[in-house]
Amino acid sequence: MSAAHDDELKPTTTEGYKVGEKKTVEEYAKLDAEDESLARWKASLGIGAAAATGSIGEPGDNRTVVILELALIVAGRPDVVLNLDSPDAVSKLEESPFTVKEGAEYRMRVKFRVQHEVISGLRYLQLVKRKGIPIDKSDQMMGSYSPNTKENPFYEKTFSEEEAPSGMLYRGTYQALSKFMDDDHKEHMSFKWTIEIKKSWE
Repeated sequence: MSAAHDDELKPTTTEGYKVGEKKTVEEYAKLDAEDESLARWKASLGIGAAAATGSIGEPGDNRTVVILELALIVAGRPDVVLNLDSPDAVSKLEESPFTVKEGAEYRMRVKFRVQHEVISGLRYLQLVKRKGIPIDKSDQMMGSYSPNTKENPFYEKTFSEEEAPSGMLYRGTYQALSKFMDDDHKEHMSFKWTIEIKKSWE
């Protein structure tokens, strides 16, 4: 990926915000056990369950966030689902465009797994270009997550509704660059894909 792409797709920052110190699931589970508000926060992340039952993860897989699927959701139409958990699928994304009807309202949904450690401030970044010119950029906070367990093998996050542009001038091919990044600015996945805005779904 080029340095120019990296510069264009940086997450927004909050002045004065500092990323907390990394801890293991076990350390989080033992942290300030008498603090009620902290206990509720840990419960909301499932930290107690992950520490008690053990998190799941593929042996030898050092990834902490595994992006499994990206889906396009439009009311009244079957979801278009892309499997992202294979290098072959990711490499073919630019060749297999998402088709979106002009003016359609849609949502994107991501399915993912967290393993080995707690992930803080996971976010989805997207830059859309047409003919090399940036036309849209989004930065969506996904939240913080503890490692998945056998009882809760993956997470799903559905993003805000968007509307495709409409009119003859907006029909055509758009290139998108997407990234999943956390509070430490660790990039968990990035990929390029193509969107076709058409007059109809066909």
